[in-house]
Amino acid sequence: MKTITRVLIANRGEIAIRIAKTLKKMGIISIGIYSDADADAYFLNFMDERIRIGPPPPRESYLQIEKILDAALQTRADAIHPGYGFLSENSDFAMRAVEHGLIFIGPPPQAVKKMGSKLQSREIAISSGVPTIQGSSAIKTVEEAIAFASEIGFPVMVKASAGGGGIGMVKVSSVDLLKNAFEDAVKKAAVFFGDPTVYIEKAIENPRHIEVQVFGDQHGHVIHLGERECTIQRRNQKVIEETPSPFVSESLRKKMTDASISLAKAVGYYSSGTVEFVVDQSGDFYFLEMNTRLQVEHTITEMVTGLDLVEWQIRVAQGEMLPRQEIKHHGHAFQFRLCAEDPSKKFIPSPGVITELELPQIDVRCDMAVTTQSKITPYYDSMFGKLIVHASTRNEAIEKSNLAFSQLKVSGIKTNLELHQKVLAHPLFKAGQFSTAFLKEQLNYQW
Repeated sequence: MKTITRVLIANRGEIAIRIAKTLKKMGIISIGIYSDADADAYFLNFMDERIRIGPPPPRESYLQIEKILDAALQTRADAIHPGYGFLSENSDFAMRAVEHGLIFIGPPPQAVKKMGSKLQSREIAISSGVPTIQGSSAIKTVEEAIAFASEIGFPVMVKASAGGGGIGMVKVSSVDLLKNAFEDAVKKAAVFFGDPTVYIEKAIENPRHIEVQVFGDQHGHVIHLGERECTIQRRNQKVIEETPSPFVSESLRKKMTDASISLAKAVGYYSSGTVEFVVDQSGDFYFLEMNTRLQVEHTITEMVTGLDLVEWQIRVAQGEMLPRQEIKHHGHAFQFRLCAEDPSKKFIPSPGVITELELPQIDVRCDMAVTTQSKITPYYDSMFGKLIVHASTRNEAIEKSNLAFSQLKVSGIKTNLELHQKVLAHPLFKAGQFSTAFLKEQLNYQW
Protein backbone atom coordinates (compact mmCIF):
# COMPACT_ATOMS: atom_id res chain seq x y z
CA MET A 1 0.00 0.00 0.00
CA LYS A 2 1.29 3.44 -1.01
CA THR A 3 -0.46 6.70 -0.26
CA ILE A 4 -0.64 9.12 -3.18
CA THR A 5 -0.42 12.78 -2.12
CA ARG A 6 0.70 14.73 -5.20
CA VAL A 7 -0.32 13.86 -8.78
CA LEU A 8 1.07 15.36 -11.96
CA ILE A 9 -1.63 15.27 -14.65
CA ALA A 10 0.17 14.56 -17.92
CA ASN A 11 -2.60 15.97 -20.08
CA ARG A 12 -4.68 19.05 -20.82
CA GLY A 13 -8.24 20.24 -21.40
CA GLU A 14 -11.37 18.50 -20.26
CA ILE A 15 -9.72 15.32 -18.96
CA ALA A 16 -7.23 17.33 -16.88
CA ILE A 17 -10.16 19.09 -15.19
CA ARG A 18 -11.95 15.77 -14.71
CA ILE A 19 -8.95 14.25 -12.94
CA ALA A 20 -8.27 17.37 -10.85
CA LYS A 21 -11.82 17.37 -9.48
CA THR A 22 -11.45 13.84 -8.16
CA LEU A 23 -8.02 14.61 -6.72
CA LYS A 24 -9.49 17.58 -4.86
CA LYS A 25 -12.30 15.40 -3.51
CA MET A 26 -9.70 12.92 -2.24
CA GLY A 27 -7.47 15.60 -0.69
CA ILE A 28 -4.66 15.04 -3.20
CA ILE A 29 -2.64 17.91 -4.72
CA SER A 30 -3.07 18.30 -8.50
CA ILE A 31 -0.18 19.52 -10.66
CA GLY A 32 -1.00 20.68 -14.18
CA ILE A 33 1.36 20.85 -17.13
CA TYR A 34 0.93 23.27 -20.01
CA SER A 35 2.44 24.29 -23.33
CA ASP A 36 2.88 27.91 -24.39
CA ALA A 37 -0.40 27.66 -26.32
CA ASP A 38 -2.17 26.70 -23.08
CA ALA A 39 -0.58 29.30 -20.79
CA ASP A 40 -3.98 30.93 -20.20
CA ALA A 41 -6.11 27.82 -20.76
CA TYR A 42 -9.26 27.25 -18.72
CA PHE A 43 -8.16 23.87 -17.38
CA LEU A 44 -5.26 25.41 -15.44
CA ASN A 45 -7.75 27.14 -13.11
CA PHE A 46 -8.52 23.74 -11.60
CA MET A 47 -4.91 22.88 -10.76
CA ASP A 48 -3.32 23.41 -7.35
CA GLU A 49 0.05 23.88 -9.05
CA ARG A 50 1.23 24.22 -12.64
CA ILE A 51 4.44 23.90 -14.65
CA ARG A 52 5.38 24.77 -18.24
CA ILE A 53 6.69 21.96 -20.44
CA GLY A 54 7.36 23.52 -23.84
CA PRO A 55 6.16 25.06 -27.13
CA PRO A 56 2.67 24.45 -28.60
CA PRO A 57 3.31 21.44 -30.89
CA PRO A 58 2.53 18.22 -28.95
CA ARG A 59 5.82 16.62 -29.99
CA GLU A 60 7.63 19.45 -28.22
CA SER A 61 5.45 19.44 -25.10
CA TYR A 62 2.70 16.93 -24.23
CA LEU A 63 4.52 14.07 -25.98
CA GLN A 64 7.93 14.81 -24.44
CA ILE A 65 8.48 11.98 -21.96
CA GLU A 66 11.63 13.40 -20.38
CA LYS A 67 10.19 16.90 -19.99
CA ILE A 68 7.10 15.52 -18.26
CA LEU A 69 9.13 13.28 -15.95
CA ASP A 70 11.41 16.21 -15.09
CA ALA A 71 8.32 18.29 -14.32
CA ALA A 72 7.06 15.55 -12.01
CA LEU A 73 10.35 15.44 -10.12
CA GLN A 74 10.63 19.24 -9.93
CA THR A 75 7.15 19.51 -8.41
CA ARG A 76 7.71 16.59 -6.01
CA ALA A 77 4.87 14.54 -7.49
CA ASP A 78 4.62 10.97 -6.28
CA ALA A 79 2.29 9.82 -9.08
CA ILE A 80 1.38 10.57 -12.71
CA HIS A 81 -2.06 10.31 -14.28
CA PRO A 82 -1.81 10.23 -18.10
CA GLY A 83 -5.50 10.87 -18.87
CA TYR A 84 -6.30 9.71 -22.41
CA GLY A 85 -4.58 10.47 -25.69
CA PHE A 86 -1.00 11.78 -25.81
CA LEU A 87 1.20 9.37 -23.76
CA SER A 88 -1.60 7.45 -22.03
CA GLU A 89 -0.90 4.19 -23.90
CA ASN A 90 2.85 4.61 -24.27
CA SER A 91 4.51 1.72 -22.47
CA ASP A 92 7.89 3.49 -22.47
CA PHE A 93 6.34 6.43 -20.62
CA ALA A 94 4.72 4.12 -18.07
CA MET A 95 7.99 2.22 -17.55
CA ARG A 96 10.10 5.37 -17.28
CA ALA A 97 7.69 6.80 -14.70
CA VAL A 98 8.06 3.66 -12.58
CA GLU A 99 11.85 3.75 -12.98
CA HIS A 100 11.80 7.32 -11.62
CA GLY A 101 10.03 6.08 -8.49
CA LEU A 102 6.65 7.46 -9.54
CA ILE A 103 3.33 5.66 -9.32
CA PHE A 104 1.78 5.33 -12.76
CA ILE A 105 -1.99 5.66 -12.36
CA GLY A 106 -2.88 3.10 -14.97
CA PRO A 107 -2.14 -0.51 -15.88
CA PRO A 108 1.27 -2.18 -15.53
CA PRO A 109 3.73 -1.15 -18.28
CA GLN A 110 4.02 -4.72 -19.57
CA ALA A 111 0.26 -4.89 -20.15
CA VAL A 112 0.34 -1.51 -21.92
CA LYS A 113 3.09 -2.82 -24.20
CA LYS A 114 1.39 -6.13 -25.00
CA MET A 115 -1.96 -4.55 -25.83
CA GLY A 116 -0.41 -1.52 -27.56
CA SER A 117 0.33 -3.63 -30.61
CA LYS A 118 -2.87 -4.63 -32.38
CA LEU A 119 -1.09 -7.63 -33.85
CA GLN A 120 0.20 -8.86 -30.49
CA SER A 121 -3.10 -8.18 -28.75
CA ARG A 122 -4.85 -10.13 -31.51
CA GLU A 123 -2.58 -13.12 -30.83
CA ILE A 124 -3.32 -12.89 -27.10
CA ALA A 125 -7.05 -12.74 -27.85
CA ILE A 126 -6.82 -15.87 -30.00
CA SER A 127 -4.92 -17.75 -27.29
CA SER A 128 -7.55 -16.62 -24.75
CA GLY A 129 -10.40 -17.97 -26.85
CA VAL A 130 -11.74 -14.52 -27.76
CA PRO A 131 -13.28 -14.37 -31.28
CA THR A 132 -11.18 -12.43 -33.81
CA ILE A 133 -11.67 -11.28 -37.39
CA GLN A 134 -9.83 -13.12 -40.16
CA GLY A 135 -6.59 -11.19 -40.58
CA SER A 136 -2.92 -11.19 -41.53
CA SER A 137 0.35 -10.89 -39.73
CA ALA A 138 2.51 -7.81 -40.42
CA ILE A 139 2.49 -6.94 -44.13
CA LYS A 140 5.61 -5.30 -45.53
CA THR A 141 4.88 -4.74 -49.23
CA VAL A 142 2.03 -3.73 -51.50
CA GLU A 143 2.36 -7.08 -53.26
CA GLU A 144 1.82 -8.94 -49.98
CA ALA A 145 -1.18 -6.72 -49.22
CA ILE A 146 -2.78 -7.42 -52.61
CA ALA A 147 -2.18 -11.16 -52.32
CA PHE A 148 -3.69 -11.44 -48.84
CA ALA A 149 -6.67 -9.16 -49.57
CA SER A 150 -7.43 -11.10 -52.76
CA GLU A 151 -7.28 -14.36 -50.81
CA ILE A 152 -9.78 -13.34 -48.09
CA GLY A 153 -11.89 -11.15 -50.38
CA PHE A 154 -12.78 -7.47 -50.39
CA PRO A 155 -13.69 -5.27 -48.61
CA VAL A 156 -10.78 -5.29 -46.17
CA MET A 157 -9.48 -2.99 -43.44
CA VAL A 158 -5.88 -1.79 -43.59
CA LYS A 159 -4.74 -1.01 -40.04
CA ALA A 160 -1.71 0.38 -38.26
CA SER A 161 -0.59 -2.12 -35.62
CA ALA A 162 0.29 0.64 -33.15
CA GLY A 163 -2.65 2.79 -34.20
CA GLY A 164 -5.46 4.46 -32.34
CA GLY A 165 -8.18 7.07 -32.81
CA GLY A 166 -8.90 5.82 -36.33
CA ILE A 167 -5.50 7.02 -37.59
CA GLY A 168 -3.82 4.69 -40.07
CA MET A 169 -7.01 2.70 -40.57
CA VAL A 170 -8.97 2.60 -43.82
CA LYS A 171 -11.56 0.41 -45.50
CA VAL A 172 -10.65 -0.71 -49.01
CA SER A 173 -13.10 -2.18 -51.50
CA SER A 174 -10.86 -3.12 -54.46
CA VAL A 175 -7.34 -3.95 -55.59
CA ASP A 176 -7.13 -0.64 -57.44
CA LEU A 177 -7.58 1.32 -54.21
CA LEU A 178 -5.36 -0.89 -52.07
CA LYS A 179 -1.95 0.40 -53.22
CA ASN A 180 -2.55 4.01 -52.17
CA ALA A 181 -4.40 2.94 -48.99
CA PHE A 182 -1.53 0.67 -47.92
CA GLU A 183 1.17 3.27 -48.58
CA ASP A 184 -0.83 5.97 -46.79
CA ALA A 185 -1.39 3.71 -43.76
CA VAL A 186 2.33 2.90 -43.53
CA LYS A 187 3.23 6.58 -43.73
CA LYS A 188 0.70 7.63 -41.09
CA ALA A 189 1.68 4.76 -38.79
CA ALA A 190 5.32 5.87 -38.91
CA VAL A 191 4.53 9.57 -38.37
CA PHE A 192 1.87 9.28 -35.67
CA PHE A 193 3.04 6.19 -33.78
CA GLY A 194 6.70 5.73 -34.64
CA ASP A 195 5.93 2.24 -35.95
CA PRO A 196 5.19 1.66 -39.68
CA THR A 197 3.79 -1.85 -39.14
CA VAL A 198 0.43 -2.46 -40.79
CA TYR A 199 -1.78 -5.49 -41.29
CA ILE A 200 -5.05 -6.41 -42.99
CA GLU A 201 -8.35 -7.72 -41.66
CA LYS A 202 -11.56 -8.74 -43.36
CA ALA A 203 -14.03 -5.84 -43.15
CA ILE A 204 -17.32 -6.50 -41.37
CA GLU A 205 -20.16 -4.84 -43.29
CA ASN A 206 -22.52 -2.50 -41.40
CA PRO A 207 -21.16 -3.39 -37.96
CA ARG A 208 -21.90 -2.15 -34.47
CA HIS A 209 -18.98 -0.97 -32.33
CA ILE A 210 -19.43 -2.22 -28.77
CA GLU A 211 -16.90 -1.97 -25.96
CA VAL A 212 -16.72 -3.45 -22.47
CA GLN A 213 -15.38 -1.51 -19.48
CA VAL A 214 -13.12 -3.71 -17.38
CA PHE A 215 -11.36 -2.89 -14.14
CA GLY A 216 -8.76 -4.84 -12.23
CA ASP A 217 -6.81 -4.46 -9.01
CA GLN A 218 -3.28 -5.51 -8.10
CA HIS A 219 -4.61 -8.55 -6.24
CA GLY A 220 -5.71 -10.43 -9.37
CA HIS A 221 -9.38 -9.41 -9.24
CA VAL A 222 -10.92 -8.28 -12.55
CA ILE A 223 -14.52 -7.20 -13.07
CA HIS A 224 -16.58 -5.60 -15.82
CA LEU A 225 -18.83 -2.56 -15.58
CA GLY A 226 -21.02 -3.33 -18.56
CA GLU A 227 -20.86 -2.37 -22.22
CA ARG A 228 -21.02 0.88 -24.15
CA GLU A 229 -22.45 1.39 -27.62
CA CYS A 230 -19.97 3.46 -29.69
CA THR A 231 -21.37 2.94 -33.19
CA ILE A 232 -22.11 6.54 -34.19
CA GLN A 233 -18.75 7.54 -35.67
CA ARG A 234 -16.96 9.69 -38.22
CA ARG A 235 -13.50 8.79 -39.59
CA ASN A 236 -13.56 5.69 -37.35
CA GLN A 237 -13.75 8.05 -34.36
CA LYS A 238 -16.62 8.01 -31.88
CA VAL A 239 -19.14 10.85 -31.81
CA ILE A 240 -21.96 9.57 -29.57
CA GLU A 241 -21.79 6.80 -26.96
CA GLU A 242 -24.49 5.23 -24.83
CA THR A 243 -25.00 2.58 -22.20
CA PRO A 244 -26.51 0.07 -22.14
CA SER A 245 -26.48 -0.75 -25.84
CA PRO A 246 -29.95 -0.96 -27.42
CA PHE A 247 -28.60 -3.83 -29.55
CA VAL A 248 -26.95 -6.13 -27.00
CA SER A 249 -29.02 -8.96 -25.54
CA GLU A 250 -28.37 -10.47 -22.11
CA SER A 251 -26.77 -13.56 -23.67
CA LEU A 252 -24.51 -11.48 -25.93
CA ARG A 253 -23.59 -9.24 -23.00
CA LYS A 254 -22.55 -12.29 -20.96
CA LYS A 255 -20.36 -13.62 -23.78
CA MET A 256 -18.67 -10.27 -24.40
CA THR A 257 -18.03 -9.45 -20.75
CA ASP A 258 -16.69 -12.94 -20.04
CA ALA A 259 -14.34 -12.64 -23.03
CA SER A 260 -13.17 -9.22 -21.86
CA ILE A 261 -12.35 -10.44 -18.36
CA SER A 262 -10.46 -13.43 -19.78
CA LEU A 263 -8.38 -11.16 -21.98
CA ALA A 264 -7.57 -8.77 -19.12
CA LYS A 265 -6.51 -11.63 -16.86
CA ALA A 266 -4.30 -13.07 -19.61
CA VAL A 267 -2.04 -9.99 -19.47
CA GLY A 268 -2.11 -9.46 -15.68
CA TYR A 269 -4.22 -6.35 -16.10
CA TYR A 270 -5.20 -3.85 -13.43
CA SER A 271 -6.71 -0.33 -13.42
CA SER A 272 -9.22 0.88 -16.02
CA GLY A 273 -9.29 -0.74 -19.45
CA THR A 274 -11.66 -1.16 -22.36
CA VAL A 275 -12.01 -4.15 -24.65
CA GLU A 276 -13.44 -3.14 -28.01
CA PHE A 277 -15.44 -5.35 -30.34
CA VAL A 278 -17.01 -5.11 -33.76
CA VAL A 279 -20.39 -6.87 -33.85
CA ASP A 280 -22.16 -7.92 -37.03
CA GLN A 281 -25.90 -7.64 -37.49
CA SER A 282 -26.44 -11.29 -36.55
CA GLY A 283 -24.83 -10.70 -33.15
CA ASP A 284 -21.47 -12.38 -33.76
CA PHE A 285 -18.70 -10.36 -32.12
CA TYR A 286 -14.99 -10.04 -32.86
CA PHE A 287 -12.11 -8.52 -30.91
CA LEU A 288 -10.78 -5.20 -32.21
CA GLU A 289 -8.34 -3.93 -29.58
CA MET A 290 -7.87 -3.18 -25.92
CA ASN A 291 -7.44 0.42 -24.78
CA THR A 292 -5.18 0.42 -21.75
CA ARG A 293 -6.44 3.66 -20.22
CA LEU A 294 -9.46 5.58 -19.11
CA GLN A 295 -11.79 6.17 -22.08
CA VAL A 296 -13.28 9.49 -23.15
CA GLU A 297 -16.70 7.86 -22.68
CA HIS A 298 -16.10 6.57 -19.15
CA THR A 299 -18.62 9.20 -18.02
CA ILE A 300 -21.70 7.23 -19.07
CA THR A 301 -20.55 4.20 -17.09
CA GLU A 302 -20.19 6.50 -14.10
CA MET A 303 -23.72 7.80 -14.61
CA VAL A 304 -25.39 4.38 -14.64
CA THR A 305 -23.26 2.92 -11.82
CA GLY A 306 -22.81 5.97 -9.58
CA LEU A 307 -19.07 5.27 -9.43
CA ASP A 308 -16.07 7.59 -9.84
CA LEU A 309 -13.73 5.67 -12.13
CA VAL A 310 -10.85 8.11 -11.66
CA GLU A 311 -11.07 7.53 -7.92
CA TRP A 312 -11.03 3.80 -8.59
CA GLN A 313 -7.89 4.25 -10.70
CA ILE A 314 -6.16 6.11 -7.88
CA ARG A 315 -7.18 3.60 -5.22
CA VAL A 316 -6.02 0.67 -7.34
CA ALA A 317 -2.70 2.46 -7.99
CA GLN A 318 -2.27 2.72 -4.23
CA GLY A 319 -2.73 -1.03 -3.91
CA GLU A 320 -6.31 -1.07 -2.66
CA MET A 321 -8.74 -3.86 -3.55
CA LEU A 322 -11.78 -3.40 -5.74
CA PRO A 323 -15.22 -4.01 -4.23
CA ARG A 324 -16.24 -7.67 -4.30
CA GLN A 325 -19.99 -7.06 -4.38
CA GLU A 326 -22.08 -6.88 -7.57
CA ILE A 327 -22.14 -3.50 -9.30
CA LYS A 328 -25.70 -2.27 -9.92
CA HIS A 329 -26.65 -0.38 -13.09
CA HIS A 330 -29.47 2.16 -13.20
CA GLY A 331 -31.10 3.79 -16.21
CA HIS A 332 -29.65 4.86 -19.54
CA ALA A 333 -26.94 7.39 -20.39
CA PHE A 334 -25.67 9.17 -23.51
CA GLN A 335 -22.45 11.06 -24.10
CA PHE A 336 -22.17 13.60 -26.92
CA ARG A 337 -18.70 14.76 -27.91
CA LEU A 338 -18.71 18.51 -28.51
CA CYS A 339 -16.15 19.43 -31.15
CA ALA A 340 -14.88 22.60 -32.80
CA GLU A 341 -15.32 21.40 -36.36
CA ASP A 342 -17.57 21.93 -39.37
CA PRO A 343 -19.49 18.74 -40.21
CA SER A 344 -20.80 20.31 -43.44
CA LYS A 345 -17.21 20.65 -44.70
CA LYS A 346 -15.89 17.15 -44.00
CA PHE A 347 -15.44 17.93 -40.30
CA ILE A 348 -12.54 20.33 -40.78
CA PRO A 349 -11.37 21.84 -37.46
CA SER A 350 -12.67 25.28 -36.50
CA PRO A 351 -10.15 27.04 -34.27
CA GLY A 352 -11.08 30.44 -32.86
CA VAL A 353 -12.42 32.20 -29.77
CA ILE A 354 -15.63 31.14 -28.03
CA THR A 355 -17.60 34.38 -27.81
CA GLU A 356 -20.65 32.88 -26.10
CA LEU A 357 -21.16 29.76 -23.99
CA GLU A 358 -24.45 28.93 -22.29
CA LEU A 359 -24.75 25.55 -20.62
CA PRO A 360 -28.07 23.71 -20.20
CA GLN A 361 -30.06 24.65 -17.11
CA ILE A 362 -31.48 21.14 -16.63
CA ASP A 363 -29.89 18.30 -14.67
CA VAL A 364 -27.19 17.10 -17.09
CA ARG A 365 -23.43 16.74 -16.79
CA CYS A 366 -21.19 19.02 -18.84
CA ASP A 367 -17.48 18.16 -18.80
CA MET A 368 -16.14 21.30 -20.47
CA ALA A 369 -12.59 22.37 -21.33
CA VAL A 370 -13.62 25.92 -22.15
CA THR A 371 -15.53 28.97 -20.99
CA THR A 372 -16.49 32.25 -22.67
CA GLN A 373 -13.44 33.84 -24.37
CA SER A 374 -11.52 30.56 -24.39
CA LYS A 375 -9.30 30.02 -27.42
CA ILE A 376 -9.56 26.87 -29.50
CA THR A 377 -6.06 26.44 -30.94
CA PRO A 378 -5.15 24.44 -34.06
CA TYR A 379 -2.59 22.33 -32.19
CA TYR A 380 -4.79 19.83 -30.36
CA ASP A 381 -7.86 17.64 -30.72
CA SER A 382 -11.04 19.48 -31.69
CA MET A 383 -13.11 18.19 -28.76
CA PHE A 384 -13.77 21.01 -26.29
CA GLY A 385 -16.32 19.32 -24.08
CA LYS A 386 -18.84 16.55 -23.51
CA LEU A 387 -22.54 16.57 -22.74
CA ILE A 388 -23.60 13.59 -20.63
CA VAL A 389 -27.29 12.82 -20.12
CA HIS A 390 -28.79 10.24 -17.76
CA ALA A 391 -32.44 9.17 -17.40
CA SER A 392 -34.51 6.16 -16.36
CA THR A 393 -35.04 4.84 -19.91
CA ARG A 394 -33.48 5.32 -23.35
CA ASN A 395 -36.51 7.21 -24.65
CA GLU A 396 -36.44 9.53 -21.64
CA ALA A 397 -32.72 10.07 -22.13
CA ILE A 398 -33.32 11.03 -25.78
CA GLU A 399 -36.01 13.54 -24.77
CA LYS A 400 -33.76 14.98 -22.08
CA SER A 401 -30.88 15.23 -24.56
CA ASN A 402 -33.06 17.17 -27.00
CA LEU A 403 -33.97 19.62 -24.25
CA ALA A 404 -30.32 20.00 -23.24
CA PHE A 405 -29.27 20.81 -26.81
CA SER A 406 -32.04 23.39 -27.11
CA GLN A 407 -30.42 25.20 -24.16
CA LEU A 408 -26.75 24.70 -25.06
CA LYS A 409 -25.31 27.68 -26.94
CA VAL A 410 -21.78 28.00 -28.36
CA SER A 411 -20.80 30.94 -30.58
CA GLY A 412 -17.60 32.12 -32.26
CA ILE A 413 -16.64 28.77 -33.77
CA LYS A 414 -18.23 26.06 -35.90
CA THR A 415 -19.43 23.07 -33.86
CA ASN A 416 -21.11 19.69 -34.27
CA LEU A 417 -24.10 20.55 -32.06
CA GLU A 418 -26.54 20.47 -35.00
CA LEU A 419 -25.22 17.04 -36.00
CA HIS A 420 -26.16 15.67 -32.58
CA GLN A 421 -29.66 17.10 -32.87
CA LYS A 422 -30.10 15.51 -36.30
CA VAL A 423 -29.02 12.13 -34.95
CA LEU A 424 -31.42 12.37 -32.01
CA ALA A 425 -34.31 13.20 -34.36
CA HIS A 426 -33.70 10.31 -36.75
CA PRO A 427 -36.23 7.44 -36.48
CA LEU A 428 -33.59 4.73 -36.95
CA PHE A 429 -31.50 6.14 -34.11
CA LYS A 430 -34.58 6.36 -31.90
CA ALA A 431 -35.29 2.71 -32.72
CA GLY A 432 -31.69 1.70 -31.95
CA GLN A 433 -31.18 0.48 -35.52
CA PHE A 434 -27.91 1.83 -36.87
CA SER A 435 -24.37 0.90 -37.91
CA THR A 436 -21.01 2.67 -38.11
CA ALA A 437 -22.10 3.96 -41.54
CA PHE A 438 -25.06 5.88 -40.05
CA LEU A 439 -23.70 9.42 -40.43
CA LYS A 440 -22.82 8.83 -44.09
CA GLU A 441 -25.77 6.71 -45.18
CA GLN A 442 -28.59 8.31 -43.18
CA LEU A 443 -27.46 11.93 -42.72
CA ASN A 444 -25.20 12.29 -45.78
CA TYR A 445 -22.14 13.56 -43.91
CA GLN A 446 -18.86 13.05 -45.76
CA TRP A 447 -15.18 12.97 -44.77
